[in-house]
Amino acid sequence: MTQSKFLPKVSVVIPIYNGEEDVLGLIECLREQTYRDTLVEYLLVNNNSSDKTGEILEVVCKESSAKGKSFQQLHQNQIQSSYAARNVGIRASSGDIIAFTDADCRPHPNWVEKLIEPFIVNQIGVVVGEISPLPGNSLLEKYAERCGVMSQKFLLEHPFKPYGQTANLAIRRVIFEQIGLFRPYLTTGGDADICWRISLETDWQLTFSPDAIIEHRHRSNLADFQSQWRRYGSSNKYLHELYGIELMRELTIGEISYKLLRWLIQEIPRDTLNILRNKSRSIDLLKTPISLLGFQARNQGQKQAQLPQKAQEIEYL
Repeated sequence: MTQSKFLPKVSVVIPIYNGEEDVLGLIECLREQTYRDTLVEYLLVNNNSSDKTGEILEVVCKESSAKGKSFQQLHQNQIQSSYAARNVGIRASSGDIIAFTDADCRPHPNWVEKLIEPFIVNQIGVVVGEISPLPGNSLLEKYAERCGVMSQKFLLEHPFKPYGQTANLAIRRVIFEQIGLFRPYLTTGGDADICWRISLETDWQLTFSPDAIIEHRHRSNLADFQSQWRRYGSSNKYLHELYGIELMRELTIGEISYKLLRWLIQEIPRDTLNILRNKSRSIDLLKTPISLLGFQARNQGQKQAQLPQKAQEIEYL
């Protein structure tokens, strides 16, 4: 535990939808957190799950309470959106700092501790932690690990304004009192939206805590991979309509053909040689075609997405 006397009350909010396969692994990681038990609460928001999530959470909360740890199951059954679920958690929270993660994440034992440390600086209002991949065996999992697909470092360099994903993010509660909560009817892009609203409407600063690490389970099959990248495309479109950010341009057939030809003629021989020299990994041989699949899915999501009218709505405490 840090020797700093800065130990605010922390609320950890986690939206969960049909998470029966993930939630026990998450709970185990939360129970191992080094932050003082009396100063942290875990608010597990069941977002209208149809599997055994509710039953599991009920047992988890009872067991944790008996061990002196604060776990509570909450419900958001009206709006199917992780952001609406997070709003339920924020309203029920008692912490000065509200941290966010997801059911398919595995926080390191000192995650809460390291995520909270930067708030000792009074001007810091938002802290972004790092997201690392859980070890995986499929080609797509290895690709995501190799390319750092969910690393927060890329988002901190966004050309409009930096932001962090709600898989690993913390915000002072007072900020929600100032600018409102998440847009409850957004289905993607709400993490960027909340960070950008804070940046545009207040003087609070955002910072990065690289040692506040959660591990995330990447998509292991093509259908889930394409769904993930379509969602990224939808996020692009929504944020374009909300903030005017540039849309990702579509690659031409000529550009795609050129990239594939270069992959066959240049990259495969080069990477094969580097693999033999132990300078590359086998997944490097497939990075180009997998990247093109992701790009295509993202572009598809961007073209098909239409910002719901209700997504303009902002809830308030």
